[in-house]
Amino acid sequence: MKTALIMEGGAMRGMFTCGVIDVLMRHGITFDGAAGISAGAVFGCNFKSGQIGRPIRYNKKYCADPRYCSIRSLIRTGDLYGADFCYRELPDELDVFDRKTFRDNPLRFFVGATDVCTGKPVYHLCTDGGSEDMLWFQASASMPIVSRPVKINNSLLLDGGIADAVPYAFMEKQGYDRNVMILTQHKGYRKEPVSGVMRIMLRKYPHIATAMAVRHQMYNLQMQEIDQREASGESLVIRPPQPLRIGHTEKNPDELERVYQMGVYEAEMRLEDIRDFLAGGEAQ
Repeated sequence: MKTALIMEGGAMRGMFTCGVIDVLMRHGITFDGAAGISAGAVFGCNFKSGQIGRPIRYNKKYCADPRYCSIRSLIRTGDLYGADFCYRELPDELDVFDRKTFRDNPLRFFVGATDVCTGKPVYHLCTDGGSEDMLWFQASASMPIVSRPVKINNSLLLDGGIADAVPYAFMEKQGYDRNVMILTQHKGYRKEPVSGVMRIMLRKYPHIATAMAVRHQMYNLQMQEIDQREASGESLVIRPPQPLRIGHTEKNPDELERVYQMGVYEAEMRLEDIRDFLAGGEAQ
């Protein structure tokens, strides 16, 4: 039996995920592996580095800082979320990412992105939280249209959620068969098709445009399969009890805290279910 924690993206809906993982860390709940997509990667990596409270702390402190996320950053750099600030200055200087703990923690942490040239998902095993891993975190969270593709080796990459919103199938192929999933949408949510305007804006990247055109189908099929896994007891799912109603680029620290506390509450309510499930019982 191999256990895994799987984390959906969703921009600032990811504060819900932050609340959940902080509770898991406080109670010493561990996994053999983990996988994050987009916000699930950039916030979820703190589970491997053991830094309780770090992502909610820096998001509340810098959410209104134009270096972090702003139209000014988009105009000046091509990235709505400033790449140098988010992936160098913040983890290296302002709220230091614990790379030693990340490296020494035996948990295997995977991050997913979308290959611009194929529109297909690609995955990376993060080992040390260093510069290459940071590039993968950046790529996984680089939303189309408001981000530049990230070049890693010979590939151009964008947001992992374009091609694989919740990487449970990937983790199952790696042998993880006891999976706890953190979703950032409420039960029953289904995605609508993107507008034709967005597909036109993506015409420079035809494979991304194609992937975006069918993204709602991919996502809704995944939600259907996750519901089936949850109902059968194969997987345990933690999700918001209601729509989070938070902006993708939320600037209000109180709103970030509200969503974070929803994650804390849901995780605390499910603690015994999580422990039983990881010990070999069925998901409740």
